[in-house]
Amino acid sequence: MPENAETRLAQHAALAQHAATLAFEHLPASAVNCAKVFITDTLSVGVAGSRVPEVQPLMSALGQSGGQSGGQPPVGLWGHGRQADPAQAILLNAYQVHCQEFDCLHEGAVLHAMATILPVLVAQVQVSSALSMPTSGRAFIAAVAAGVDVACTLGLSANRGLRFFRPATSGGFGAVAALANLRGFSPEQTLSALGHQLAQTSGTMQGHTEGSVILPLQVGLNARAAWLSCALTEAGFPSLQQPITGKFGYLPLFEGDFEIEALLDELGVRWRVQELSHKPFASGRACHGGVEGLMALRAEHGFDAEDLVAVTVKGPLLINHLVNRPPLAQPSANYARLCMPYVLAKVLQHGDIDPTHYDVQALNDKRTFELAQKVKMVTDDNPDPNAFVPQTVTVELRDGTTLTKRLEQVLASPSRRLDKAARDRKFKRCWSLSATDMGCPQAMLDGLERFDELEDVGPLLGFCVAG
Repeated sequence: MPENAETRLAQHAALAQHAATLAFEHLPASAVNCAKVFITDTLSVGVAGSRVPEVQPLMSALGQSGGQSGGQPPVGLWGHGRQADPAQAILLNAYQVHCQEFDCLHEGAVLHAMATILPVLVAQVQVSSALSMPTSGRAFIAAVAAGVDVACTLGLSANRGLRFFRPATSGGFGAVAALANLRGFSPEQTLSALGHQLAQTSGTMQGHTEGSVILPLQVGLNARAAWLSCALTEAGFPSLQQPITGKFGYLPLFEGDFEIEALLDELGVRWRVQELSHKPFASGRACHGGVEGLMALRAEHGFDAEDLVAVTVKGPLLINHLVNRPPLAQPSANYARLCMPYVLAKVLQHGDIDPTHYDVQALNDKRTFELAQKVKMVTDDNPDPNAFVPQTVTVELRDGTTLTKRLEQVLASPSRRLDKAARDRKFKRCWSLSATDMGCPQAMLDGLERFDELEDVGPLLGFCVAG
């Protein structure tokens, strides 16, 4: 056996045990509430993602590649009023959750865990419903909590900056844990499924560097892989013993430098679903400090875009790595969502940033490009490679005035949560952006508010995803 094999086996046993045995009764009320909040947010963002133009060629490619459902019932495509093979629907729905950079995340783990987890769980609910096997809201919430715990534990264990795209890679393992929990897998089966996931894990930061839609596609691919990972386990296909911390397991290979032991001790003590952050603004989370700071300075001092000489956003290495890219006269939508100068230019023009600000006409706006060239980013001396804060926004005006706003925490982080009114506004805005008419969102909001009381969440989720 390899050196430290006993330790590694114990680490895997702890992770698989937690994922398989977590039950609703273990969760404090605060964690249940957060799970409901982020289930609601993720569903709405996924529905809104149906509007992006890349969805059509993706659906075409999935249709051409066929689907092997194994006789399983079809699953709804969010916001389209159509259905597809479960695995293909999971890929598309997960893509839609992340494709507009509007979905929630865990800042410490640098990870959008719900983007992979929720499409997989909703697919399971729909398949089970078609087979007259209802899923309770409590079981669903427990599965969400299990998946978020596993994904974020992996993300938080990393001591290096991003090389691989964690929302896809760690997120895929989280989706496996969530689905294994909902299907009632034993710890041994859960570990088997995690092993199958390692065989399929993929996704580098090159898509982020280029501002390409390959980035959200990677989320979809790993979410789909989770479905197959669990199917392989149920079929009895042999797997691995040490897929996470083994010599060539996920953490040594994908993250390199990591520490997981203390994080495993926190399983069942700290609930990572309580540590998720909303995205109140439709852009990469690393842009949010700049957006909030600029909006606050304008509200306090009342200057116009014409008064502006320059905007400087100073922050940790991570936010510079993620969104410090030069403005382009005609950027792609995904490039623009991850470009601080573009995002702040739109804020200067419109007072906010909306998903429609990445439509073709908006992307080609000459005034946006002019304003974007007045924005720059600089790096502070924060040694943490995964830090989002603090961030400082400095505005220089034509009259010689210099204005500064420092943010220790960005809006919608766990210490500064969005209130219900703001969450509902975002939900309704996303609902209105669906590719098909989804009707009045209030009934959906009301149902999600009492999600944990439902003995069968199938009808509610079916209404959302099928249009």
